Amino acid sequence: MAYPPYGYKNEDGLMVINEDEVDVVKHIFAECLAGKGGHVIAKDLNDKRIPTRRKTEWSSGTVNAILRNEKYKGDVLYQKTFTDSSFVRHINNGEKNQYYVTDHHEAIISAEDFDIVQMMIKKRSMDLKIKTGEGKYQNRYPFSGKIVCSECGATWKRRTHSESKVKYYAYACGTHIKRVDQCSMQFIRERNIEVAFLNMINKLVFSKKVLLQPLLANLKDLNQGEALARLDKLDVALEENLNKRQKITELFAKEYLETTVFNEQNAGLLAEAKQIGDEKEALYDSLSHEHEHLEALNKLIKYINSLGTLKEFDEAVFEEHVEYIIVFKRYEIGFVLKCGLTLRERL
Repeated sequence: MAYPPYGYKNEDGLMVINEDEVDVVKHIFAECLAGKGGHVIAKDLNDKRIPTRRKTEWSSGTVNAILRNEKYKGDVLYQKTFTDSSFVRHINNGEKNQYYVTDHHEAIISAEDFDIVQMMIKKRSMDLKIKTGEGKYQNRYPFSGKIVCSECGATWKRRTHSESKVKYYAYACGTHIKRVDQCSMQFIRERNIEVAFLNMINKLVFSKKVLLQPLLANLKDLNQGEALARLDKLDVALEENLNKRQKITELFAKEYLETTVFNEQNAGLLAEAKQIGDEKEALYDSLSHEHEHLEALNKLIKYINSLGTLKEFDEAVFEEHVEYIIVFKRYEIGFVLKCGLTLRERL
């Protein structure tokens, strides 16, 4: 890693702790855990005349960047930035796949403390949104936007129904609501979905050894080392490709290459670069999904192991472990879990 963050340094290509900076990093996290925001922490560091690595003053942005950086708990998120076809560097906001590696180097902050800090930052952000009136009506119901129709692919919507003057909530297919002739799926009561979720979780308590543990073993056996080694080779190939393009561009500028020859060679190199980029993207996609599924499965097993019986629908548990719900029939739905499993339940 060419430019390790504050608190680390490079030694023989490895990221190791910088003893001159490590205490400042620990201080920043400790202050956040004590309830202080980035602005207050930055002011405190400036008052103590502690400079940044570039010998400038601390700002709330600099402090918050440290607090959000996964490298301080020993992990690395690859491809936070990317280079486009014109070789301009961009922040990766989802345009390219990323890959997360745990235990990449020695941690400065424990994983537990780091995760608590992230929750505190998120809560502070949510509180600010509430104060400013933003996000007031977001995520009002746990199933909103998360139920998909297997017949037409539409998202289901929450509606108020009544029976014998008694009101209850139900979900209905968006297509069926508009045009009954285009989708035959009828509504499902919200309570029935909640009960199905309870049944699914409670079944996992008793079937974890035959369902979850084998899946965990399979995910751990996947050879990620070969994929990472291949990514390194592709990076070298992409760098060589760039050097060749720069070389022929220089030769063309000096009129050592004819236009037709330059165009032909440049087109070939651009095609090669695209092929390399596509392979990198596919590898990142594969690695990313494997890691996400493994992490989600570990969370699910940890939760199941701590559980006796789930007696009431828990919105937080649903949000934590379920990606979305598929409605196969009015009396059968499937919970698509974040670990990659789809578990069917009859209503």
